[in-house]
Amino acid sequence: MVADRALLVVVNAAAGSAGDGAVDAALAVLRRGADVEVVGTRTPADLDEVVAAAGDRRLVVVGGDGSLSSVATALDRAGVLDAGSPLGVVPAGTGNDLARALGLPLDPEEAAAVVLGGVPRRLDVLDDDAGGLVVNAVHAGIGARAGARAAGLKAALGAAAYPVGAVAAGVAEEGWPLRVEVDGAVVTAAAGAWAADGDRPVLMAGVCNGPSIGGGSDLAPDADPGDGLLDVVVSVATGPVARAGYAAALAAGSHLEREDVIRVRGRAVRLSGAPVDLDADGEIEEAVPARTWTVRPAAWSLVVPA
Repeated sequence: MVADRALLVVVNAAAGSAGDGAVDAALAVLRRGADVEVVGTRTPADLDEVVAAAGDRRLVVVGGDGSLSSVATALDRAGVLDAGSPLGVVPAGTGNDLARALGLPLDPEEAAAVVLGGVPRRLDVLDDDAGGLVVNAVHAGIGARAGARAAGLKAALGAAAYPVGAVAAGVAEEGWPLRVEVDGAVVTAAAGAWAADGDRPVLMAGVCNGPSIGGGSDLAPDADPGDGLLDVVVSVATGPVARAGYAAALAAGSHLEREDVIRVRGRAVRLSGAPVDLDADGEIEEAVPARTWTVRPAAWSLVVPA
């Protein structure tokens, strides 16, 4: 078989989100059209070994945004993120937000068919100043706190864990004094109505490559993961009534119409102020005092539907 029909399928053995049935269904399709080898990984060191040993085999990731981010980071560590064959993906996480943005089917057999018959698409990534890499989105504040609360519910509720966690977090949290800068300028609402300058509490700040978080919540509906720009969404809806209104508007897709929400676009985003939790591609980092993200355009490629 030719090189692009030789696949190395990477399954995160530690995630527990990809059920054996889904993996088996995808593998059955892939094996009808390719020479397939399967490897399970648990640690970054495991991924480094996989990347080093992949050779001419195309990597196929079975998992969600976190798994994609981990594999992309390993490729970046090896200096080959922008080299070789594009990655294939069989969505098997609880959110799969980047897959949704790219029109990838969530059914494992249909996704495997795309791996075999799709086309490559160039995508951006976010580099942070702590050495991290984000493929879909990172958000701070209420969303990250909701993600932390949802983490313990994923096994029982699956994708429904995020809205349940969001409700629990929304009742308890009142915002964080955060300064948000995009391309060096403080994020400011129209006519200077308010500014995310560190003096006013911020409920949520999202830095988005793709449009959705949490399994389909369109935080930045127009975000394009290949346009070379980041979509930044900031909400200062911190009062009890405002928080409830923001949650309802986010669910309805109308949150960007609110006066306490603004979206701006840029290439570099700086977040500072009170320590705040971050959710980067579904992975939680607690009490971060400051962080900067910079877009790296066309940094890698994924196989998407033709």
